[in-house]
Amino acid sequence: MSQYRRQFLKSAGCGFGSLALNAMLSGKAGAATNPLAPKPPLLPGRAKRVIFLFMAGGPSHVDSFDYKPELIKRDGQSYDFVGVRKGTFGKKSERTLLKPLWDFKQYGQSGRWVSELFPEIGKHVDDLCFIHSMHTEGVAHGPSTLFLHTGATNLVRPSMGSWVTYGLGTENENLPGFITIMPSASKGGPRNYSNAFLPAIHQGTCVGRAGLPASQATIRNLKNSSLPLAGQKKQFNFLQELNRQQARSKSDQNLNAAIDSFDLAFRMQMNAPDILDLATETEATKTRYGIGEKATDDYGRQCLMARRLAEKGVRFIQVNYSDESVNPRWDQHSNMPKHEVHARATDKPVAALLQDLKQRGLLEDTLVWWGGEFGRTPFSQGKDGRDHNPRGFTTWLAGGGTKPGYAHGATDEIGDTAVTDRVHMHDLHATMLHLLGLDHERLTYNYAGRDFRLTDVAGRVEKAIFA
Repeated sequence: MSQYRRQFLKSAGCGFGSLALNAMLSGKAGAATNPLAPKPPLLPGRAKRVIFLFMAGGPSHVDSFDYKPELIKRDGQSYDFVGVRKGTFGKKSERTLLKPLWDFKQYGQSGRWVSELFPEIGKHVDDLCFIHSMHTEGVAHGPSTLFLHTGATNLVRPSMGSWVTYGLGTENENLPGFITIMPSASKGGPRNYSNAFLPAIHQGTCVGRAGLPASQATIRNLKNSSLPLAGQKKQFNFLQELNRQQARSKSDQNLNAAIDSFDLAFRMQMNAPDILDLATETEATKTRYGIGEKATDDYGRQCLMARRLAEKGVRFIQVNYSDESVNPRWDQHSNMPKHEVHARATDKPVAALLQDLKQRGLLEDTLVWWGGEFGRTPFSQGKDGRDHNPRGFTTWLAGGGTKPGYAHGATDEIGDTAVTDRVHMHDLHATMLHLLGLDHERLTYNYAGRDFRLTDVAGRVEKAIFA
């Protein structure tokens, strides 16, 4: 008889009886239907969230964190390189070696080498885990940036942030699980934070956009100035009930995604404005991030916002240092001295973020990832520029179970090619997922008859970097 009673409750009164019964039978009924509800990790995870500090354009590793005495010694000498750019693929071409434009010195108890570009980050080397042996797919910004974010250069694939929220949900049901701060519309654009074929609720939520001041950064349409809150709630409830009635009569994935998105959007109206408002922070904190200083105000605001979002349970946060120019910010094919402008803009805010996370006990389970889509060549392009280099470059991680004060892998003696303990971008993705408690081979989604994953059919977990 119980099955007939359940059927009656399901069909009578638009199904409200069934909803009430489900709620009474389980206090977690709401969580069970929320696609962003926290999910248990597949593995014992060390990290709960990620803050990705994306340095668009490809910072030069040999001018920043990859100290090469041999390159300094051989400055100005000719060298035969196997080309990777247009017209030089697989061919040897003679180039002139260019030493770092900035001096290096050792920092911390670990004695890691850092150039003059990053004196503030240098003070935190004992918390950092450097990977000096990165290599990746593609040589142009578009494909390489997409590969960095999605693990693919051609097909439309979900961003890493979307995969993470798909696998783990979020820690705060009143905020998106995946937020991208000041993203660019070019060089991958929305595909860098797209959900692709994953349910729409896993798409990254934009806060501001590149080209606008970070002081104006907000989530579009977050406030409704034409209708009071009571009226908004009445309108929202009516619209959602219409959607649910339609969903009960016909299974529609897009409609269900809309229902979930509307639910989240309404909850965000109550919570997100306060989190994005930095006015409640102390002047000392703002000063530490460089807010109010011309060089650091923009990225300082982004980094402080990222800390506040991480603190409130957002699972994956992209902090984009990007613009809308033809050449992304770190892309100095000529005039390498301009790297100093971008280092000055980001060094202090990033160091403040690391300090803040550590002081608040968040660095233990927050994985901070700093890097660009590739590095730059050890030879000159023109008089004082450097070309793209996907064959060998540096990224660094902090917290989230990584080994502090550690340097993994190496490029060759002049910094051109990763030669020791090589780490492909697929390997980095697999390793970060593992730190979050996700098995990159089991985190899959079936689409168009095929199981997809972030690392495609590759990826190796680099356990050597684990604490």
